[in-house]
Amino acid sequence: MEQTDKAVPDAASWWPGRAPGPRPAPAPETGVWRFSALSHEASVPRTRHAVRDRLLAQGMAGERYQELVDDLLLIVSELVSNAVTHAAVLSPEVVCELAIGADRVRISVVDGHPYRPKAQENDPARPGGRGLLLVKSITLQAGGECDVERTEDGGKVIWASLPLPAAGAGPEADPDDDN
Repeated sequence: MEQTDKAVPDAASWWPGRAPGPRPAPAPETGVWRFSALSHEASVPRTRHAVRDRLLAQGMAGERYQELVDDLLLIVSELVSNAVTHAAVLSPEVVCELAIGADRVRISVVDGHPYRPKAQENDPARPGGRGLLLVKSITLQAGGECDVERTEDGGKVIWASLPLPAAGAGPEADPDDDN
């Protein structure tokens, strides 16, 4: 069998009537995934890595999604860290849920502690306490929303929902680029 380095065009690139030029990258695959973890410090990086791997497996690799993935991973780290630090006494397990929709990604963390935290003002004299403020800031800057809600069993869910980048968005689609 002969091997060649010549690329074979796919049908969409040579089909008559198709406009020339790059095709938009496909949208990520939708779905909902849950990651359960013990309320332990080691669960923070484990959950972050599991979410990252799932985001990439669902098609969120590349520059178009880089900022979104980075934002989501920071949010996951903060929310799971908060749950592990503040809710472990009443919640031996935390659950992180990733939901990818047609135009949004929602990340939520559920724990069994009834306390509903609020984002604290930035106080340089206090160590810590800025996790939810950071989550809120990142979410709003990305054009998303976040909230804290009670669960049916008396615990809470803290969630953030961010929009997917538009097709053609990202550094490679900079309209001011003169290349």
